[in-house]
Amino acid sequence: MDESGLRALTPVVIGILVRRGADFAAAEDCVQEALIEAARVWPGDPPRDPKGWLVTAAWRKFLDTVRADAARRRRESLVATEPAAGVAETVDDTLAVYFLCAHPSLSSSSAVALMLRAVGGLTTRQIAQAYLVPESTMAQRISRAKRTVSNVRFDRPGDVATVLRVLYLVFNEGYSGDVDLADEAIRLTRQLHAQFTHVEVSGLLALMLLHHARRPARTRTCGSLVPLAEQDRTLWDTTLITEGVAVLQAALARDRLGEFQAQAAIAALHADARTVEDTDWVQIVQWYDELLRITDSPVARLNRVVALGEADGARAGLAALSGLDPALPRYDAVAAYLHERGGDRATAARLYAAAARSAPNVPERDHLTRQAARLNEELRR
Repeated sequence: MDESGLRALTPVVIGILVRRGADFAAAEDCVQEALIEAARVWPGDPPRDPKGWLVTAAWRKFLDTVRADAARRRRESLVATEPAAGVAETVDDTLAVYFLCAHPSLSSSSAVALMLRAVGGLTTRQIAQAYLVPESTMAQRISRAKRTVSNVRFDRPGDVATVLRVLYLVFNEGYSGDVDLADEAIRLTRQLHAQFTHVEVSGLLALMLLHHARRPARTRTCGSLVPLAEQDRTLWDTTLITEGVAVLQAALARDRLGEFQAQAAIAALHADARTVEDTDWVQIVQWYDELLRITDSPVARLNRVVALGEADGARAGLAALSGLDPALPRYDAVAAYLHERGGDRATAARLYAAAARSAPNVPERDHLTRQAARLNEELRR
């Protein structure tokens, strides 16, 4: 079994141990130890039933821990009957583990870390590298998260919206270290989609696939950002686009529109345009209207302003922008773009420079700085 297949079993085995009586923190630790043992043993002696092997190995480690702890002897009496090797329950608790990792009592950062560890099967070191923090810091974060949810039972339905928000946070972290979190988020969302019939799970999967399809064109070899309008669309992954559109269409056909479906519909319209001039901006504005009826998100309102500026001209975009809060992230960048489209290059240059000073990351800051420099150079000619 490859690494991806092995990691896919992680939440399944954790769920089985918790259902048998282990607390979440102990179950997760024992499954991680079993995975390490599997990586050592399986290449020379692969099991016929990988899940059964992991359940047996993890359960034995849990029992060993219980037996070694005198303070937990009473609990040991409840779990002392060890199952036969290779026998694994058919009940799949993967969904319960998803919901547990997205428990409302956890902060966003803790929920993401726990999801990557307990559902994704990543090591603490891999997660720490992905977030560019010391391993000890990430270990503490995960330990606190596990303690928080250890006494939460699996007997209540979880909130799928919270799970989806956590998965989307993972996806938006992108890539750093030796783990591609965008790929990991897609893998986990595929797993959820295969187990759980919910239109917004489909919507999120479609959105991830459509955004990820454009990734090869988003940056230059030097690492600088390439805006959507300037991207080489021949680099877009048409296989991912086709899959994303198919998943989206199946969800929309069920006529229960949600936030992620609406976002995916917008992404699909961008993906469908062979050139930037072919983009159906009128329909994109309409989809933003649908999205705002669902979420009334300030970010969605700002994005709608950009689409309106493309559909009806810079003046219409600036009029709509005037009704939004100037403190919104990227407000100055949108204002700069619309002023440039409207022919006011001096104002646009000033706003690009202001936007660069408050940019959330280095590539975006550098891009906005270059835009300001370009316009200032044009004004000096």
